[in-house]
Amino acid sequence: MLELTTTLTTLHILYLIGVVVILAVMVLRQDTPVVCILFLFLLGLTATGTLVGGIQTVFNATLYAAKEFMEIIATIALITALSKCLSDLGSDYLMMKPLSRIMCSPSVTWWILGIAMLLFSLFLWPSPSVALVGAIMLPLVIRKGLNPLAAAMAMNLFGHGIALSYDFIIQGAPAISASAAGIDTSEILTAGAPLFITMGAVTVLSAFFLNRKSMSDTLVTLQDAKDRTNTARETPPAYGKAALFLAIFTPLAFLGDILLMFIFQLRGGDATSLVSGTATLLMIFGALLGFRTEAPEKVTDYLTHGFLFAIKIFAPVILIGAFFFMGGEGITSILGQQFQNGIMNDWAIWLAGKAPLNRYAAAFLQMVIGALTGLDGSGFSGLPLIGALSQTFSLITGGSTPIFAALGQITAIFVGGGTIVPWGIIPVAAICDVSPLELARKNLFPVFIGFLCTFVVACLLI
Repeated sequence: MLELTTTLTTLHILYLIGVVVILAVMVLRQDTPVVCILFLFLLGLTATGTLVGGIQTVFNATLYAAKEFMEIIATIALITALSKCLSDLGSDYLMMKPLSRIMCSPSVTWWILGIAMLLFSLFLWPSPSVALVGAIMLPLVIRKGLNPLAAAMAMNLFGHGIALSYDFIIQGAPAISASAAGIDTSEILTAGAPLFITMGAVTVLSAFFLNRKSMSDTLVTLQDAKDRTNTARETPPAYGKAALFLAIFTPLAFLGDILLMFIFQLRGGDATSLVSGTATLLMIFGALLGFRTEAPEKVTDYLTHGFLFAIKIFAPVILIGAFFFMGGEGITSILGQQFQNGIMNDWAIWLAGKAPLNRYAAAFLQMVIGALTGLDGSGFSGLPLIGALSQTFSLITGGSTPIFAALGQITAIFVGGGTIVPWGIIPVAAICDVSPLELARKNLFPVFIGFLCTFVVACLLI
């Protein structure tokens, strides 16, 4: 059984104050990097006891966050470079033309995009799925009148929300939770199924009905113009052989990636690198076919465009992430080996040890702790703690271990995996070219409605 005691220090108090201040600044729609830098300095000063240590902590945390985000930055950059190439050739329009008939309205388009993202994410995980869906489907759904922010919500809630939290195909998240809880993975997937289904269904339905009227409002006049433009573009000879060939070859290449992922069991970073590498080669191939002698200059332009776009999106997020990585396992790399436990994990254990417990209080506490551990933007870093706590709460209250584990897993993934914290939803926001802060605000109310309904169902089952 997990020992529910830990010692809180000045460092813990200061970090919690930082979290509250940063979240308050976000609610007020102000930029937060300067606040994050200030608290990084104060945390470093407190932890090391020296002015030099405080200054070094600002850089060390920033460097750590940059390394953690580098895979996503490179993926976004390379996918953006491919998208620019496809757009210049006209292949993006040709690629999505067959789907345009069934996308008869922004509302229908929203569901088609979300379900496509869900299916890809269940088999590939969300990170590579964002790249695939973004490169292939996003140009069409925007052209069909769907607001980019609504598109980002669909991709985010269906992918990083439903698919990543339930994860019944790859079973990465439930395997971690189950191992720490001392139960079989199938127990979480079976006993927790009503919770996962409730959370997913309520969240996406809430998101849809709360935002249905605004899904296309900002693009109505723009869409009319695009329709007229596309009508003109369909007139031969609008596209060359290079555009047509790449429109056919690009989906086939990504389908080949999917097959390779299944054959070689590529997951997570390995799958993302395969997709990103394919995008890069397709971009070069398209430039050679479409621009021939000008291809070297075009490739350089596309790569420059992609990386400038990615860095522009990530620059403030790296500083925000630097602060919140201190709450998880990143603290060891930033402050040294003497700091082995994440600050937020210590707060979670302290809270679990101090709160009066019965089944319902324990269920609520498990959800709160899951959300706290998700604040580092990972979602997975808190799962071992969530699993251990579910076993402890079960022994103390007599409640169901799988239900406790599923509750914590849902909140940890939805918050940190993520749909709530802006530093956890950058890939989708970047692909859709929307503000991560605005996307997080849009997600907040539907996700919290989902949490409430899931808690009620858990109380009936626990």
